[in-house]
Amino acid sequence: MTLITFGELFCGPGGIGLGAKQAKLITADDIYEIDHQWAIDSDIDSCRTFQHNICPDEPHKVICADIREFDITKLSPVNGFAFGFPCNDFSIVGEKKGLNGKYGSLFSYGVKIIQHLEPDWFLAENVSGLKSDNQGKTFSQMLEILSNAGSGYRLTTHLYRFEEYGVPQCRHRIVIVGFKKSLDKIFRVPMPTHNNSFMSVESALCNPPIPANAPNHEYTRQSPIVVERLKYIKQGENAWSANIPSHLQLNVKKARMSQIYRRLVPNKPAYTITGSGGGGTHVYHWEEPRALTNRERARLQTFPDDFIFFGSKESVRKQIGMAVPPKAVQIIITAILKTLAGVSYPYVEPKWKDIFSEDGSFQLSLSLDNP
Repeated sequence: MTLITFGELFCGPGGIGLGAKQAKLITADDIYEIDHQWAIDSDIDSCRTFQHNICPDEPHKVICADIREFDITKLSPVNGFAFGFPCNDFSIVGEKKGLNGKYGSLFSYGVKIIQHLEPDWFLAENVSGLKSDNQGKTFSQMLEILSNAGSGYRLTTHLYRFEEYGVPQCRHRIVIVGFKKSLDKIFRVPMPTHNNSFMSVESALCNPPIPANAPNHEYTRQSPIVVERLKYIKQGENAWSANIPSHLQLNVKKARMSQIYRRLVPNKPAYTITGSGGGGTHVYHWEEPRALTNRERARLQTFPDDFIFFGSKESVRKQIGMAVPPKAVQIIITAILKTLAGVSYPYVEPKWKDIFSEDGSFQLSLSLDNP
């Protein structure tokens, strides 16, 4: 058996961790699996969640610390490294401050780890809004920095539509996979598994039904005015598109986000599950006048029902919304294992093509079309 040692930064509750743990490649001569060595996050609840579900027998592998104050020289070498750096400064919901924002600057700490440890490969994930920040200049700058980190990496950058990979949610995320140039390997974007047969919300939540005693399945007490408002909002509509009586309408003069009190459509994937936002952003049932429970949100993120989240109800909502769907991660990391093993697999051309000249210098052909 070949164990691929693995480390994570900004690990959250374990979306990437679980997907990596589930990834496995069996060839005629060997078995390839991921072996977690360490995971870092500053959120205590996320660290507890990760420990309980990913490494319950080795809780010391989870380092609860602010990476800005942590000595990365203490980290053990790993073959693979992942960092889903915080997306607040690139999200359409955030203030879009880019690399100069509080969260955007955290990207540099992932680069520092790559520089220091020089893993064979890395995986970086962020929101699709990253591509348009500063007219694409921020994204281009990030890719150039990553390609030149350490002894150099060959990047494969793609805008994944996770509904095309069996996730019951329209969640579009940029995933950058880098392989050390000296390995002479090129990662290919795995072919979608659900191009013409998306997993629907109703199928995800009702087949099978969620047990009443499932963890993190507490119902939210909706106020009478919210219940009354939801009665006027049809499937797929939100607080702005529905025909709502004036006394139930929201008094909002600024940007009107489409997620506000937006109802799901049962025979389609959900819209994006988020971890931030106030009232009206909690994802609303297509039939019952209520927000989804955290367990229901977790199912739409492809976490199994026995995956327990720790912390307050709001903390759990945030953890779920910020996580990367494990099902999508499993597919991507399995493709990484196949790349390492030299096993071919069906693939598609990446959304962006990174072009390297013969001397290894970086050029980028960037598409800014809408997802």
